[in-house]
Amino acid sequence: MSTGHGPTPSIDFDHPPADPLPLFVQWFDEAQRLNTPNPNAMMLATVDADGAPSARIMLLRGISKDGARFFTNRLSRKGRALTANPRAALLFHWDSLDRQVRIEGTVTPTSDAESDEYFAQRPADSRINAWASAQSEPVASRAELEQRAEALRARFLPTGDVPRPPHWGGYLVSLDRIEFWQGDKYRFHDRVVYTRRVDGGYDATRLCP
Repeated sequence: MSTGHGPTPSIDFDHPPADPLPLFVQWFDEAQRLNTPNPNAMMLATVDADGAPSARIMLLRGISKDGARFFTNRLSRKGRALTANPRAALLFHWDSLDRQVRIEGTVTPTSDAESDEYFAQRPADSRINAWASAQSEPVASRAELEQRAEALRARFLPTGDVPRPPHWGGYLVSLDRIEFWQGDKYRFHDRVVYTRRVDGGYDATRLCP
C-alpha cells in the first residue's frame, strides 16, 4: 500500500516539460537505481472481441518515441485480444518512489527482424519453452509440459540454434496518452496527463488527485 510520503516531485506539475518521454526515462532510471524489484514490470490491460477486459503483469523491453515494447506468444489470450482490439493500457507502479505511470495507445506488432533479435538474446531454455508452451491453452499436467520441452531440446540443441516460433513476437504500444502520478500525503497527489496531438507533439494537463 502506498504510504503517501514519496520523494520530492522531480518535476513542476504546474509547468511540466513539453516531452513526456525524457520524464518517463528519468523516473524509470530512478526506480532502477533504488534496486526496485522488477522496475520494468507493468500491468498490461486488453479488451477482447467480446468486450471483456483482462490484465496481467508483463515486462517492458524498451521504450522510444514510437512506443513501449514487450514480447509474448501472439496466440495467447492477450495476443488474441490484441488482434481483435489493437489498443492497450500499461501501468507502472514503483511503490518505493510512490509513483505511477499510465500509458494508453494503439498496438502494432514489431517486425520479424526485431522479434528475432530479441528472441536470440533469451536463454536457450526460455527459447525452448516458448515452443513447448501453447500459452493460455489447457494442459493436462506439469509433466506433459516438461515432456514437450525435453522433446524440443532433443530437436533443437544438437543444431546449436533455437529459432523463434512463428507465433511469438513483440508488440509496440504507442504513446498516445501518458499520465504521471506522484503520491502525496493525505491523498493530495500530483497528476499530469499528456495527450498526443496530430502533429506528434503533446498537450499537458494537470489533473485533480
